[in-house]
Amino acid sequence: MISTVVGSYPPLKQNPSNLKNKILNMMGLYDCYKIAIEHVVTKQITAGIDIISDGQVRDNMVKITANKIFGYEFEGNISKINSKLRSKSSVPDTGDLKYAINVMNRKFDELNLSKKERKKKGIKGLITGPNTMIHSSTIENKVYKRKEDAILDLSEVLIAEARSLEIEGVKMIQIDEPFLSTGLVDMEIAKESINLISKSVNVPLALHCCGDISNVLKNLIDFNVDILDFEFAGSKNNLNVIKDYSDDLNKIGLGCIDTKNQKVESINEITTIIEEGINILGSENLYIDPDCGMRILPDEIAFSKLKNMVDAMKSIKS
Repeated sequence: MISTVVGSYPPLKQNPSNLKNKILNMMGLYDCYKIAIEHVVTKQITAGIDIISDGQVRDNMVKITANKIFGYEFEGNISKINSKLRSKSSVPDTGDLKYAINVMNRKFDELNLSKKERKKKGIKGLITGPNTMIHSSTIENKVYKRKEDAILDLSEVLIAEARSLEIEGVKMIQIDEPFLSTGLVDMEIAKESINLISKSVNVPLALHCCGDISNVLKNLIDFNVDILDFEFAGSKNNLNVIKDYSDDLNKIGLGCIDTKNQKVESINEITTIIEEGINILGSENLYIDPDCGMRILPDEIAFSKLKNMVDAMKSIKS
């Protein structure tokens, strides 16, 4: 079993405190989010997470991806598409990921991790999926007559994002598609859009889908991805659902802590979910992670949940 995270972590931003940073701030060059990224990486590694993330600290998942794409504009948190979608750059910005990798490697050096210990550790690249991006946005002036056309256009744009993440050396790429379980998405278009991205990269690709998967798992098993990631702590019936499809499943991201609840689950509570997952698919096919992103949680609660999750996983392995 390998421990990981779904993506976001509570952002910790700090105003410039020393003279150098104050001068940089006056010049518009101070980046408060670097402190947040360092904090996220340190917390995840301290908790014992094997495959970490950069924490998506700059904004919500839609804005982070949309800010790299021509055609998007925002009114508050409302996203609108006002022209044909295309990348703002032939080489998408991966600055936050690069910085997180530098911090991660520095922390590994401080811990004196051996090559063998480092081999299963690393960082995942995060992409908000095209179906979620389009279905959570409004299309202005009939730029696209059909949402399905916008989804496929956006998938072509996101190929460059996925390739850039792979070049930076991510351990895996995760596409976040919380909308897939809502019943609003054309699952054939969803499959086509995800497969366009997956065939463009060589690293393992995970697809994260929130909520009750009972009506969509039969479709998701046909997607060309290596890992399907679901929530099981907040949607316990999903364990029964994957049991019915166990012969068709490969690897699963087993969400075993509830990220919508501030209660810190005990090691025993988490262990129960992990053991059920092992009984269905075997430990070698499980990635142990939270149900979803942790952005809305207080920092120390998020850390305590991750620490208990890792401890629960290790207790089973021993």
